[in-house]
Amino acid sequence: MSVTLTPELEALIEEILATGRYADAGDVIEQAVRQLEERERRQRLQASVAEGFAAIERGEGVELTPELWEEIEREADEADRQGLPINPDVCP
Repeated sequence: MSVTLTPELEALIEEILATGRYADAGDVIEQAVRQLEERERRQRLQASVAEGFAAIERGEGVELTPELWEEIEREADEADRQGLPINPDVCP
């Protein structure tokens, strides 16, 4: 893949490289992309939490009891046995 950078971005990368924290421009770009992915993941989680609170306010909440938690674990174990993909937002 080839990417054309604006002079401003190129200068910023050079400035970051001058700190000695990164070996090369590829490392800088890799870290930037990882941080972008993490920010987007955090935004998805925040939206999910907001939707959960809105559902609770609408009276649509379900109490998390030990029995419900066991059911969730059983479903997760079964999905794992079946080789179903796990949502990366719920993995540590």
